[in-house]
Amino acid sequence: MQWVVSILSCNWLKKYNWLSRNQICFMKNRVFVILGLIAFVFIGIAASRPTTERNLKVLPKDISDADLDSVMKIYSRQLNVGCEFCHVSDPVKSDYASDDKPEKEITRQMMRMTAAINKNFFDYTIIYKAGETMAVSCYTCHDGFPRPDLKHAKKD
Repeated sequence: MQWVVSILSCNWLKKYNWLSRNQICFMKNRVFVILGLIAFVFIGIAASRPTTERNLKVLPKDISDADLDSVMKIYSRQLNVGCEFCHVSDPVKSDYASDDKPEKEITRQMMRMTAAINKNFFDYTIIYKAGETMAVSCYTCHDGFPRPDLKHAKKD
């Protein structure tokens, strides 16, 4: 700990008689600024790491947060539902990784089915990117309803 005090007090620079007091203070300030910038960069890197748990079984594991959000918003619009339709939600925080709701597994089955239809009949491989247009999507059958059978019941 004594060496830290020695460095901060600049006593070690006094042996260089050719440096003025202003030059010593300038060097000391430059060291503090550089150390502050380094600390800021490390704190920024640590803060940018995702802290939420992901439970991706159909979507690619390396999908970006922006693309994941985009895909979820598309599903939400195509079925006219909110996040709580598939994800466990409480007043404080949603648990997006939980598999407690059966609708989440049904959605995964539907995603696999849609991908298979697009690949086998339209030679299209889904890449799950923002703005992606598919031949067959959730909206093809659901038409804005959480369950396709509700769509047909509404028309009758």
